[in-house]
Order: sequence, then C-alpha cells, then structure tokens
Amino acid sequence: MDCFTTLTAAAPARVLAAGAWLKNAAARLDGSHLRWTEVHGDLGEPAHCAALEQSVTALVHLGEIDAIAHDLHPDFYSTLLAQQLACQLNVPAIAVQHHHAHIAAVQAEHGVTTPVIGLALDGVGLGTDGTAWGGELLWVHGAESRRLGHLRHLRLLGGDVAAREPWRLAAGLLHELGRGDEIVALFPDIVTAGRATLLRSMLDRDVNCPVTSSAGRWFDAAAAVMGLCLRQAHEAEAAQALEAAAHQWLRTNAIHPDPSLVPVLLDGQLDLHPLAQRLFMLAACGGPDAVGHGAALFHVNLADGLARWAVQAAQAHAVDTVALGGGCFFNRILSGYVETSLRTAGLRVLRPQKVNCGDAGLALGQAWVVAHNIAALRGIQAFAAEEIELCA
Repeated sequence: MDCFTTLTAAAPARVLAAGAWLKNAAARLDGSHLRWTEVHGDLGEPAHCAALEQSVTALVHLGEIDAIAHDLHPDFYSTLLAQQLACQLNVPAIAVQHHHAHIAAVQAEHGVTTPVIGLALDGVGLGTDGTAWGGELLWVHGAESRRLGHLRHLRLLGGDVAAREPWRLAAGLLHELGRGDEIVALFPDIVTAGRATLLRSMLDRDVNCPVTSSAGRWFDAAAAVMGLCLRQAHEAEAAQALEAAAHQWLRTNAIHPDPSLVPVLLDGQLDLHPLAQRLFMLAACGGPDAVGHGAALFHVNLADGLARWAVQAAQAHAVDTVALGGGCFFNRILSGYVETSLRTAGLRVLRPQKVNCGDAGLALGQAWVVAHNIAALRGIQAFAAEEIELCA
C-alpha cells in the first residue's frame, strides 16, 4: 500500500473504491481512515489493470466492507472489476458519477458535511445523460448531486480523436459560430478544400461529432485557435502551452475581465462563444503579442465567468461554500483567479490539499459518496422497520 491518511470527519460506512480510468488509484475508506493504493496509470494498459486487481485484492483482505464504489461508465475495467468483487463478497457495487466524485473528494478531505456548490472541471467523465461532461456546476451534499449548469457544448469532430487533435475542436467551433468556410484559412497545412467540405458535411449531418461540456477540451480549442498546439503528443500538452503563454504575457500586462465575453445563460450554461469569437479575431489580426494576449484573455475571462456562475448558484441555493475539483485546477492561473474572485464575494473556497485534484484522487470521492449512500439506505430501512413494528 502506498499511502495512509486520517480524515477530519468519519465516513458512515466502510467502502472500497475502484477509482478512475485515467491515472487510476484505488482506495479503502474505514471511518476516518483512508488507505490509498499506488497510482496504477491509465487502464488502457493491461499491466495497469493487473496492478489494480492486485491492489484491490489486498484492500479487500484488510477486513469487511459494506460496498464497492466505481465510476458510472459501464465499460471501464475498474467498473467491471468492482462488480465482480462485489458479487464475490455479496456486497453492493454502486456507481458514482465522475464529477460528483471530484467534488465529494474535496468535501471528504475537508470534512464538510453540509451542501456545497461544486465547480468540476476536467477532460472527460460520463454524465448521467450519456454525454461527455467536464465543465460542471453542481450542488453536492453527500450522496446527492444535482447538475445546475455546464459549459456550452463543443463538438468533437471525428469523435475521440478530437482530444488528441485540438484543431478539430477549433474547426467544430468555427462551424458552430457560422464561420465554417474559414476552416481552410485557419488550418491550411492540415485541411484542404476537399477535406473541409467533408468535415462541414459531418458537422451539418451530426455524423461522428458528439458533444462535450469539457473544460479541458475548451482549453485545447483555445490553444488551437491561437496556433499553440494543433496535435497533442501527450495529455494536456495544449492546455499547458496555453497556460505558459498566458503566464508569460501576464508578467508584464494586465487584463480586466469583460462579463459580456462569458455570459451565464438563462438555462444555466456558461457561454464561451463570445470569448471564442474574440480569440478568432486576435488570431486573424496576428502581431507579436497576439498569442500571449489571446491565451491570457481566455484564462482571465473564463475564470471570471466561472466565479460569477458559482456565486449566482451559491446565492440561489443559500450555500456559502464552493468546492473546486478536477484536473483543470492544476492550472495555477485559472485556480488562482477563480479562488480570489470567490473569496472576494464572501464565499468559503475549498480545494484539494493532500489529495490529488485530478483522477488520481477520484477514489476518495467515490468512497465518500457511497458511504453516505449506504448510511441513507440504512436510515430508510431502520425507519421502515420501526413503522412495521408500530403497525404490528
């Protein structure tokens, strides 16, 4: 076992959590005692799957458990393993939505047992509606979670390959803005006139172009618009390039956010289309400062929009605490601006301290949610038993 942690608040049930697909790590939660496995890596690798199975088996041998938690995605190896073990142990296997788990991990680490507004920002996680989530505004209280809003959708042109080729996200965004005829001009070394016709046909007919609310994909799209990264050689390459360019520009310049660039829509969506229009304009104008200016503009205005979004939700739901979770909060510019804005608005802000804010820390959130789920179920069963006794 890799790590043992004592939480400030005890979970009401003993739960083993199988973790995420990316950067997988499993965990066992017994009251306030949390035991982590090592980080196994991405479960697309057979060796990582074998390591997870070995680690989870070791966690099982530490004593009885009440349930096994796993991701909502039915095809993940971690999900299948959790269900298999639950069957063998005769305990329930309970799915937890990915972004609910991100926020719950923050609650668990800080011992928060009251409702919070959660900003869950990452690359991808299966949502309860079957689409790819990743830019979520949530109300979370233990086993309960409600989606209050999400980032405006991007189109994944070509499907999952768009996560590796950010130019596809920018091309899809141009099409959504009614500027599909500019795709060739923006990416002349990648898209020929003939290919552009095919891509626009795919987008028009919605063929292999699923939607996502992912904040990670919005970072990728912005990096592609500014010419920083059109194809990624490794995960988060585009986002890291965008952050580096923004950091360099902000060392000698300042940006005041413009709320009109990232408005909160009446349906709860955070609309990044006006900000995207401004980035395309900067990219077209060029100039020595354009890339850094665009990168900084994206960070500052996205952070401002996220903070306004969370403040509105906190006021509407009479909540005084906002939890920040998901891998996008590794970005220091984004996390710093969001946290400062929220604290200025008088809200308490919680961020992961000892627990990884990305997928490597997800198992804690899964375990926390399921522990409260089990406790609620026990409460219902106890109430029902009392009613039956009274009736008798």
